[in-house]
Amino acid sequence: MEHVLSNKVAIVTGGGHGIGAAIARQLATMGATTVICGRNRSRLQQTAKEISGESLVCDVSDWNSVSSLAQGVQQTFNRVDILVNNAGIGEFGGPLHTMSLENWDAVLNTNLRGIFYTVRAFAPLMIAGGGGDIINISSIAGKNPLPNGAAYAASKWGLNGLSYSIAEELRGHKIRVSVICPGSTNTELSPHEGKDPNKMLQPEDVAHVVAMLVTQSSQSFASEVVLRPTQKP
Repeated sequence: MEHVLSNKVAIVTGGGHGIGAAIARQLATMGATTVICGRNRSRLQQTAKEISGESLVCDVSDWNSVSSLAQGVQQTFNRVDILVNNAGIGEFGGPLHTMSLENWDAVLNTNLRGIFYTVRAFAPLMIAGGGGDIINISSIAGKNPLPNGAAYAASKWGLNGLSYSIAEELRGHKIRVSVICPGSTNTELSPHEGKDPNKMLQPEDVAHVVAMLVTQSSQSFASEVVLRPTQKP
């Protein structure tokens, strides 16, 4: 797959570490001009240096921040071919009725509203360019109950529904929309007490699925991929 994306521009949100960084490395290895964004400047710069890519500070929960990102990308590259919505936060501190209003807002604004913002900002650029791929990183928590993580689960269930719906809206513009729902993944995002990290999914496993989706033959797309570890961790 080396250099198969050599004429493509890819945006990865939350690209400074974890799954986002692994996806950025994968796309860069495949030849894409890769732009990563996130809130942690130092992590972004470190990953961007590894992939010889661009890094831009952006808070996806802030429309003005996302709009500025899109304007900068348009001015620099005048196109976007791949958008990977990976940025997300978790809150697993207890039952929903004890959750603070601020934490609810933070989770939903980042994990769901943020995808609305990036699609609103970048889809018109994709349409103008003749098509592209939007890949939303969800979670198996978007398909199963998650006690003590209800807000996170709600954001991912919502993201799945959003993804299926915009896939129908955009397919006529040759934009393919896919959602990936990984199971337990060895990252900092959520607690994995009692689980063997060596049996969990690794960020590179999710990146591999992204590579599969963006190289899918042009007449088809996988609208959803549920990714599980081979052995239960």
